Amino acid sequence: MSVTIINGGTQGLGERVARTLAERGGSSGLVLAGRSAERGASLADELTADGTPTIFVEADMGDASAPDRIVDACAERFGTVNGLVNVAALTTRSTIWSDTHDHFDRMMAINVKAPYFMIQSATRLMQRTEATGSIVNVGSTSGHGGQPRLAAYSISKGALSVMTRNLAYSLMQEGIRVNQVNPGWMDTESEHRVQLTEENAPDNWLQAAEAGRPMGRLVKPWEVANMIVFLLSAESGMTTGNSIDIDQSISGAGDPPIPRADERLDVAD
Repeated sequence: MSVTIINGGTQGLGERVARTLAERGGSSGLVLAGRSAERGASLADELTADGTPTIFVEADMGDASAPDRIVDACAERFGTVNGLVNVAALTTRSTIWSDTHDHFDRMMAINVKAPYFMIQSATRLMQRTEATGSIVNVGSTSGHGGQPRLAAYSISKGALSVMTRNLAYSLMQEGIRVNQVNPGWMDTESEHRVQLTEENAPDNWLQAAEAGRPMGRLVKPWEVANMIVFLLSAESGMTTGNSIDIDQSISGAGDPPIPRADERLDVAD
């Protein structure tokens, strides 16, 4: 049994991680942090009623005080922490031509600085309480290079990958593991919002997008959550310092190919 903090735990992937942990009955406590007080409190009440003690901490990860406040709330309610999942991220679009200082600074504050100091605060609590633990950062396949319209975002996720490896090495002798999962294009509420507001996509953009993917769909939160929960668990053993892509592409091999019908092997023949 363990206590886990989920930074960005009130919607999308973070919510799915919380629900998966609760469904599997492996948590003695959950701390959900996010900006939506209504959604966060409602989810915390639901999970608690279903048997997993859960609290919600309202926090904007662009606020430098947020990491310590979240971990302090965890310590006050549960006494210690064993797991941390850094999900919250800014995904707004920008290119080298359009970016601004304010946008870039906020991107780095939320996507790089916040997870770094969440890890610092959580590992200090682990050390004080002589706990071991597992930390999972949520990166992106865009962190391997990324798309021109995701310049600042891709840079932030590349920095997160280095952070994951560096801290995994730093914390190994403390019994604290650090890994990262990198989803590809994922079907989430926030992606839907961005598609409509920043990409000027039609309401049915998802149907068209999925039709063009090799496996016929976008990455779903449940499959990323399953990997995160595995990495949090003892089942993942000594796995640390790893960055795992969850996507239908191969880094360095170009865009995902979709063979033409006449190039496919007809097994009936």
